[in-house]
Amino acid sequence: MTDSYVYAAARTPFGRFSGALAGVRPDDLAALAMRGVLAKVPAFDPGEIGDVVWGNVNGAGEDNRNVGRMAVLLAGLPTSVPATTVNRLCGSSLDAAIIASRAIETGDADIVMTGGVESMSRAPWVLPKPDRAYPAGNVTAVSTTLGWRLVNERMPKEWTVSLGEANEQLAERFPIPRQRQDEFAVRSHALADAAWDAGFYDDLVVPVAVDGKGGTLARDEGIRPGSTIDKLAALKPAFRPDGVITAGNASPLSDGASAVLLGSQAAAARIGTDPLARIAGRGVFALDPQMFGFAPVEAVNRALRSAGITWSDVSAVELNEAYAVQALACVDAWKIDPDTVNTKGGAIALGHPLGASGGRLLGTLAHRLKESGDRWGVAAMCIGVGQALAVVLENVTGAHR
Repeated sequence: MTDSYVYAAARTPFGRFSGALAGVRPDDLAALAMRGVLAKVPAFDPGEIGDVVWGNVNGAGEDNRNVGRMAVLLAGLPTSVPATTVNRLCGSSLDAAIIASRAIETGDADIVMTGGVESMSRAPWVLPKPDRAYPAGNVTAVSTTLGWRLVNERMPKEWTVSLGEANEQLAERFPIPRQRQDEFAVRSHALADAAWDAGFYDDLVVPVAVDGKGGTLARDEGIRPGSTIDKLAALKPAFRPDGVITAGNASPLSDGASAVLLGSQAAAARIGTDPLARIAGRGVFALDPQMFGFAPVEAVNRALRSAGITWSDVSAVELNEAYAVQALACVDAWKIDPDTVNTKGGAIALGHPLGASGGRLLGTLAHRLKESGDRWGVAAMCIGVGQALAVVLENVTGAHR
């Protein structure tokens, strides 16, 4: 067995739903991210990539079933580079990295490109296939953008509530008031804006040329630096008349792609650079589908045990902000310093293109550790239908604090 390492990471800016990236196909977004991460290692021959493991959630339209392979071809990589596409909903690209790291550790591959893509703007509407040709009645088109669709009637109703309603239930269970959620959302926007202004994302984000949209998108489109508690307090609840979840304290529908290059320690010479971080631990967990927002709690605990460390060792946390309430519920359960969490902004501000977010978390975490000099960090995310994933990274860029 050998160790697996993060060597480079890149992503596109994340665009708003029906925003600047709405005209860009998901396979093209994925190809841009692939070329972006390879540009970080110019001495590397991409023909030496042993496999590509790519995350994607919808897969119902231009994703074309195996968008990983499509993107390899569109990116101009050698046709000898294989690729697969995995789907663990919001966790797809983090799952891709986990799968790739295991392949490296067992010796099945030495260098693997991972990542993921989602164009929620371009997700198609689908029709259920009729039992017979030319049915006499009407057929309802169903959006593939987000959430349950074409639900099996045998599924218990409490499991198939909307994602928003599930998080309203989470807010009742703990409880976490509306003001605290809004404060968390304002923090996300402020930190994301500050990180961009400080240049943190300059080496991580690859600009996208946008035809007919005014040139190039170079910065995450959803960041609102002028967000305030008062402005968010004026928004109406989105899922219950008296609810606490609004468009302001939940992640938006988004478009984008991310890529992460993984390899063994021995691969450094061929890649042409030293690694950023070692994948030190992994964790997966599942519970009742409607409680999915709380699943990262145990997933991270398992990843920490896998790495042989405890929360007292961790200095940096990248937790996907699907909803402010679920992020806060996890932070409270871990009893950690909230100032270690998402210091460069989170999904509420940056966006959450489902299949791409895990790669964003992993790349951001590796660069946070490099910047700070801290040794240990955690990337984690909740996943619809009651699951969660987590990865522990160890900084290997130099002396640790």
